[in-house]
Amino acid sequence: MLFDDNKRYYIDRRLAERITATASGSFPSYFAMLRSDADHEIEHLVNAFTVNETYFYREDHQLRCMTANLLADILTRKKAEDPIRIWSIPCSTGEEPYSIAIWLMENWSEVDKYNIEIVGSDIDTKALKAAAEGIYGARALMRLSREVVDRYFERLEGGQVQIDGGLRNSVQFTRANLIDAHDMARYRDFDIVFCRNVLIYFDDASRRTAAENLYDCLRPGGFICLGHSETMSRISPLFSVCRFSDAIVYRRPEGTQDGK
Repeated sequence: MLFDDNKRYYIDRRLAERITATASGSFPSYFAMLRSDADHEIEHLVNAFTVNETYFYREDHQLRCMTANLLADILTRKKAEDPIRIWSIPCSTGEEPYSIAIWLMENWSEVDKYNIEIVGSDIDTKALKAAAEGIYGARALMRLSREVVDRYFERLEGGQVQIDGGLRNSVQFTRANLIDAHDMARYRDFDIVFCRNVLIYFDDASRRTAAENLYDCLRPGGFICLGHSETMSRISPLFSVCRFSDAIVYRRPEGTQDGK
């Protein structure tokens, strides 16, 4: 993750919070704790630096593209028993993978004919725990109609809601680091990857590494959706550009093998 100089205050504040939380007393003492990874402090520090701004149906033009274009293309290479595998990385607190599940049930007439696997991954273990619990406030729901909320959420005290238990069980949540090739090697054969609004935080070398890792995670012919301010064409030559009426997405060319 890359922070410009104008984000120095953000880094200082997060470090100060962790130094206080661990009662380290000073940065040298805290750094020694990090080097020994006492009490899994590296994980806590990573969690402190992650950005988890999201909500349901964010950038829903890509969801429209998924049901209008991408799935029809993917099905031309599928047998009836083959799963359709969709990955949301980073998934933050779960709004995006749950959005994928809800959108499919609401907008794709073929949804009950196929085995659809949805995986949500993030480096932030605290966010993953919140995703698995699936409890949200009003801001996360601002793009959803009342009818959709009533269908897929249970209302709790204090104005919060919890996503339906069946939907929670339909999404698998895992920890993954986009720039760790060994970590990413566990993930393969995805048909669609949503990797939105994270590469902008990486430096150029890390973006290329992430792109290569994502390429290996896709099936040949599979698609990747980036955030609105991101473009794979500036990061890696591995992917081809696909322009649809709702969205521009990127594709791992058919006939390619791992190792490029």
